[in-house]
Parts: sequence; structure tokens; C-alpha cells
Amino acid sequence: MFQTKKMLLLGSGELGKEVVMEAQRLGLETIAVDRYDGAPAMAVADRSYVIDMLDASKLRQILEWEKADFIVPEIEAIATDELMELEKEGYHVVPTAKAAQLTMDREGIRRFAAETLDVPTAAYQFADTYEEFQAAVEEIGFPCVIKPLMSSSGKGQSVCRSKEDIEKSWQMAMEGGRVQKPRVIVEEFIHFDAEITLLTVRAVNGTYFCAPIGHEQENGDYIASWQPHPLTDSQLEEAQEIAERVTAGLGGYGLFGVELFLADDKVYFSEVSPRPHDTGMVTMATQQLSQFALHIRAIMGLPITEIKLMQPGATSPLKAEAAFDSYHISGMVEALQEQETQLRVFRKPTTTVGRRVAVVLSAADTVEEAKERAERARKRLRVESEK
Repeated sequence: MFQTKKMLLLGSGELGKEVVMEAQRLGLETIAVDRYDGAPAMAVADRSYVIDMLDASKLRQILEWEKADFIVPEIEAIATDELMELEKEGYHVVPTAKAAQLTMDREGIRRFAAETLDVPTAAYQFADTYEEFQAAVEEIGFPCVIKPLMSSSGKGQSVCRSKEDIEKSWQMAMEGGRVQKPRVIVEEFIHFDAEITLLTVRAVNGTYFCAPIGHEQENGDYIASWQPHPLTDSQLEEAQEIAERVTAGLGGYGLFGVELFLADDKVYFSEVSPRPHDTGMVTMATQQLSQFALHIRAIMGLPITEIKLMQPGATSPLKAEAAFDSYHISGMVEALQEQETQLRVFRKPTTTVGRRVAVVLSAADTVEEAKERAERARKRLRVESEK
């Protein structure tokens, strides 16, 4: 009988699905866990569980049943205090329980980066009440960026441009947070030239960087990404230095998605995810090892020899425009007539307005051509009700 190690994935979305498939390619047994049945990674994992991952006792019960060699968080909304305790008992949390806890909410990682590591960030304030929020907005000034401390895919984020926007921005943050925790961050609006993701891999044989990924966001959620994004030599050096300091501070082995702002010739730290990044799906079309393959290699203690960019590429995510209990995606024939274009369908069981259900991946000789191909293909797709 083939003897293998076991990976337990906490959060089983579209990124987790790719992580599971890469883990299985290297022989790992995989268990997918999420708060709802039919999550994408559950379709490919060896087995799965549905639990409230903020429930510490249920989380511990699953982990004690499975005794996994690797506990891999894929989302922020997890009982991280319990992960800290489990790590003390000898469980291996990827990359570390500290990283999972610090990045669970924006306050922990922002204070760690700005106040402990002294990396450049936008000015910020935190608020627990509407009155504190109003005062923070006045302190930071207009325009400013409002975010709930914990959310995913940009939910609840907005730009507050005037006094008339204050109440609306507060309501958006309250509705978009993953947990009932009315604490928000008010950030200085940096007039940046570009926003990038620098995928950073901490492996047994050193720290490695993927080529910078550019991306566009709308209400905090990405609507396009491409690789490579051009940086000056000084920008690239500073970006890598910031990413290395932040990821070394978090510790452990794995892939980190480090988000940065580029303004003039300066680089500012924005956020970090200690796991594959949604904008990094482009690496499935551009690199010889995708972000998911790199993550699994690093987790398993295997070496990274090089990260090679094979060709420029871009992504364009398909989002539902309505809520459907049963749906299908039409237009695949037309979309895949685009050259060097692929499609990943996530198989999420239901849709809500704005929920990502698939992504188009395109490659080309130039980034601009890849972006055009991906957008053309995505526009030919439709999310339609089965009823």
C-alpha cells in the first residue's frame, strides 16, 4: 500500500481546488473542509467535511480525527486561536499559526508590517463604532479607503470621497465583513500608478519571487490580472525587499501573496495572504510552475530550483449577475475560439450577485494582447439560470 502524508485544507474555494490537485500530483492524501457543501475543492479531494470553521471545538474535532501532517488555511475566517493551541501541541499549520492569526484580520497584519517591521504603508486608523469611524475619516481625510477588518474578495470595501459617503461606506463595511465584528480600517488613499501582487515563496532552500502580477480592482475585488507587470529596477528591488521582510516575519514555508502599491518610484505595502492569491491564477498560463505547484513544493519541504516565466498572460474572471440556485455557463464554444486561451470553471453550487464562478486564462506574445484575448473570451460567456 502506498504510504503518504495527509493535507487538511481549511477553506475549499477555487484556489483550494487547485492546491488539492497539485498536492495529489505529489502523492498527498487530501481532505477539504468548508462552511458549505459542494465547495469547489470538495469535488477533487479524497474526502471532505462541512463545519463552521470559527467554531474552535468543531475545528479541533476534525483535526484530531484526521491527524493531518499539514493543516493548510485557505481563507481568513478560521478559529485561529485554536490553530495556535494545536500548533503548540505539535500540529503543522501552514505556513505558521502566527501567520494565519496575524493575517486573519487587517489590523494584525497592518500593525505587524508598519509598527513591528517598519515597512512603508498608507496612513491608517481603526474604528469600532460609527462615531469612531467618523472621527477616523476626518483624521485621515478625503478620499480614504474603508475596509472591514475581515472579508474576502474585497467584500465591504469602498472609497469614501466626501462627507456624503460616510454612512454608505460604514454600511458597506458592516455588510461585507465575514464575521459580526464591527471594526473597520480607514486608510489613506494613495494615488498609485499601479497595484501589484508579488508572489513570494519561502522554501527549504531560500526565498523566491515570481514575476510581478498587475491587477485591477473594482470595489476591492479583482476584475483582471496580468503577468509580468513592468517595474523599474529600483521598484523591483524595493518590492522584493519588503516582501522578504514581511514573509520572513511571518515565518514558515509556503507561498505568500504580497500586495503592493507603486507610486512614482516608491513602493508601499498593502496586504499579504499566507496562501495562493486570486490574482495569481494567471500563473497557470504563464509559469512552468503555477503558484499552486510552488505552494505545495514549499509546504512539503521540497526545493525550488527556479521560477520561470514562460510567456505573458492575463486573466478575466466571470462573475454572476444574479443569484441562482441552479445555473450553467453558456458560450464556452465561442470563448475558446480565442487562441492560447483556457477556461477554469469552479463548480460553485449556487451564485450570488458578483460571485466568481469561472476564470479565463489567456497567453500571448505581449501582456496587452493577452489581456484583450482574456476579456474577449470572458465577454462571450454567460451565467444563466437552469429554470
